[in-house]
Amino acid sequence: MIAALLSTDHKVVAIRAGIAAAVFFVGAGVLALLIRAELAQPGLQVVSRTGYTQLFTMHGSTMIFLVVIPIALAACLYLVPLQVGALQVSGARWAFAGQWLVALGGVVMWTGWLTREGAGRAGWYAYDPLARTPATPGPGMDLWLCGAIMGTIGAIFIAAAVLTTIVRRRAPGMTMLRLPVFTWTALASCLLVVFAFPSLVVAFGLLLAERRGARILDPVAYQNLFWFYGHPAVYVMFFPFVGMVAEAASVFSGRRFFGYRAFVLALLAFTALSMSAWAHHMYTTGSVPNRLFALTSTALIVPAGIEYFDTVATLWGGAVRFTTATLFVFGFLLQFLVGGMSGVFVASPVLDYHAQDSYIVVAHFHYTLFAGSLFGLFAGLYLWWPKITGRYLSERLGRVHFALLVAGTNLTFLPMFVLGEQGMARRLADYPDRGDWSALNLASSVGAGLIALGTLLFGLSVALSFLRARSAPADAWGSGMSLEWATSSPPPPHNFDALPPIRTYAPLYDLHHPGEAPASQAVSQPEGASA
Repeated sequence: MIAALLSTDHKVVAIRAGIAAAVFFVGAGVLALLIRAELAQPGLQVVSRTGYTQLFTMHGSTMIFLVVIPIALAACLYLVPLQVGALQVSGARWAFAGQWLVALGGVVMWTGWLTREGAGRAGWYAYDPLARTPATPGPGMDLWLCGAIMGTIGAIFIAAAVLTTIVRRRAPGMTMLRLPVFTWTALASCLLVVFAFPSLVVAFGLLLAERRGARILDPVAYQNLFWFYGHPAVYVMFFPFVGMVAEAASVFSGRRFFGYRAFVLALLAFTALSMSAWAHHMYTTGSVPNRLFALTSTALIVPAGIEYFDTVATLWGGAVRFTTATLFVFGFLLQFLVGGMSGVFVASPVLDYHAQDSYIVVAHFHYTLFAGSLFGLFAGLYLWWPKITGRYLSERLGRVHFALLVAGTNLTFLPMFVLGEQGMARRLADYPDRGDWSALNLASSVGAGLIALGTLLFGLSVALSFLRARSAPADAWGSGMSLEWATSSPPPPHNFDALPPIRTYAPLYDLHHPGEAPASQAVSQPEGASA
């Protein structure tokens, strides 16, 4: 037990990070159910207005700082060394420190509930001056800021270790244009973390100083610092799950990923553009050039469309096996389309004036981050669970899990578009009993219950998988593409005993289909591996 807590093996560190994220996900889910219970009917029936602001602040910040970003980076940390043929991650102690900083930062953030004034309650964005001491008194907000800073620094450490691994520890023959698709999405995400996340550390550090009496921070300058982090963070919470969907589509269609080079170029363009679109969150402040940021925000449609087309084309041309992972791929593609198209809506300043701070925005980012990213995560979990554990998840329970999440997601978030269009503002604990608002909010609350039920079913499937003997072979699905499928399930501490020749971005496919790849060579040995 102690050895598992102190291990610097990238796989063990990633699993620890995943377990911590799962614990915080349950906590955030409980908060979400309390929010939906309060909003199921008009009036205050569950919590006070102050209590409600704490609920939505802690739900949003937990999901972003402690769940989606950490689980994305944990997936990168686990899979990237395997996919590039490395024996270990570069900077293993930095990754170790980063994982514990994220976990301890989450504990610090949540200890705010134990203070007299309660937890942080200025929203996950903590806008100045709402987050200053007069508006948000008590140590709970200070603990929230310290926890978020610790978690963000931890994320930077992990991302730096993954980036260094990609640059320095690729196996012989693994050129940059032979990196697997998931590794490219990990590279893009980690670049965004390294270049954008320090902005949040600065912003929250200045805000802590403001809460101690300093007068050094302008509210608009704070928003620029925060959203320079916040907008790229959306893609850190998105790119790795796009990579998971792409890998699952390739494995379960039995063919190489379609349009590989176009995908890589689109991903790099997407990464660059995402660093130039932060101020579309600030259209209504009147302090940013709206036309410029409308242009950069709308331009994101082009690389996103290429990535979307490549994934669909991979499925279209293959012999698709309808596993649970494949169902989540289709769920991602269909539901994220709603989030993506509504993103085009809020990228326009004129339309954003209407949508700003309404439930349209709430629906938009939940369709991107829940119906999109978390569906991509489940596609990846069902795909790689045999590789990680040596055991398979139940396909029968998986299909029910998928059906409950599809029903719950759309029942929860689709009514929010209508509520926002009719003028319901976000962040309010109560609303007037007018029109069909009560019925729409009740539907959203029922949908949240379905999501909770589906999540419980997934937890049951995970528990049952550990009651089975390990039975997964190295290539658990018989159609692996990249190098992680060339080692045992689960992998040994040193990852590989030997590697196949690397001629393309799908070396396992090349090995099994020699007529479609360059002539194979003798098995190559990773540097430092035993014979």
